[in-house]
Amino acid sequence: MSAAKDEVLEVAGRAVTISNPDKVFFPKSGHTKLDLVRYYLAVAEGALRGVGGRPMALKRFVNGAEGEAFFQKRAPTSRPEWIETVELSFPSGRTAEEIVVRDAAQLAWIINLGCIDLNPHPVRAGDLDHPDELRVDLDPVPGVSWAQIRDVAMVTRDVLKDFGLVGWPKTSGSRGMHIYCRIEPRWTFPEVRRAAVALAREVERRAPQIATSRWWKEERHGVFLDYNQNAKDRTVASAYSVRPLDDARVSTPLMWDEVPTCEAEAFTLATVPRRFAEIGDPSKGIDEAVGSLEALLELSAQHEAAGFGDAPWPPHFAKQTGEPSRVQLSRRKREDRPATPKGAVPPPAPGKTVGPTGRRRTTMPLIEIARAASETEARAGLQRWRARHAEVWSHLA
Repeated sequence: MSAAKDEVLEVAGRAVTISNPDKVFFPKSGHTKLDLVRYYLAVAEGALRGVGGRPMALKRFVNGAEGEAFFQKRAPTSRPEWIETVELSFPSGRTAEEIVVRDAAQLAWIINLGCIDLNPHPVRAGDLDHPDELRVDLDPVPGVSWAQIRDVAMVTRDVLKDFGLVGWPKTSGSRGMHIYCRIEPRWTFPEVRRAAVALAREVERRAPQIATSRWWKEERHGVFLDYNQNAKDRTVASAYSVRPLDDARVSTPLMWDEVPTCEAEAFTLATVPRRFAEIGDPSKGIDEAVGSLEALLELSAQHEAAGFGDAPWPPHFAKQTGEPSRVQLSRRKREDRPATPKGAVPPPAPGKTVGPTGRRRTTMPLIEIARAASETEARAGLQRWRARHAEVWSHLA
């Protein structure tokens, strides 16, 4: 059998060679490697808005979406001179030269390596210590409906707005949704993560039945706001990334008025280029909507003052000052378990009246005098209690 013929594309004034262009990357849909490259070129303006100028880890699927993937942090030693790199340091103390994509030719070149989705860091190559992006990853626990994820996204939008930030939503292309915020690059990774923890707790406080900030899976319910995606060395599939699923689903930016009715499966390698050509990129204004983390960090300080400290970090990070136990609650010794009741969330933010359970707070002491299955039985119990404690009744409002 003769070797597959390479395809040479002229992209951004450069010749980009696509090896094995007819190799099927998505067996169910039949899309090839060349189809994948052409997809990214069709949405390059939007894709570059997500990855442009950022170092990125290469997640390579050399045998297509159904093959085993591997992460490659270090840029290949054999690369064109026009491929840019920057040296990153990681929590482990190691360093690596990672690729920085700035134009469509560089984008096509990394797709040729077998990268199906794009995984940039939340920093620009010019300042690797101060993220310019707050990332909200809405990760549903098994069994949670897509409608509930959309509901949590809308609550998150409102919280971000209340704290001075503009959220830009997109489907994750997998099970959840992402909301990104551009921020001033003046806070460190730990500070950005602190803001993300405060945000997650505030969303949980406002929507306790459907959202959670709990790190341990045994404590979660509904949709988890994964604040640890803002820790250093974590990457998230960026806008217009194709995901390695049977239907070649795409992480697609949305307008907020689309969120309540959107369906994740509608956005695929086959459908998104036409959508992009018709409406453009819904996240086009993201780089102009730069916000501050000051309000969220103030909320974090209030949480800490109320006894809610740090939340668990990812396991490969060194133990952090003030971090709670990394042993899940069910495996801790009784004396090591936190005093805070399971499921508790911080008190309301300033000016709010909703308590930790989402119910309005009482302003007077509460005395329970009876429990009953109906209002009639409860009122009868009240009258019996009143007759039995007449001297106390006179003091009650």
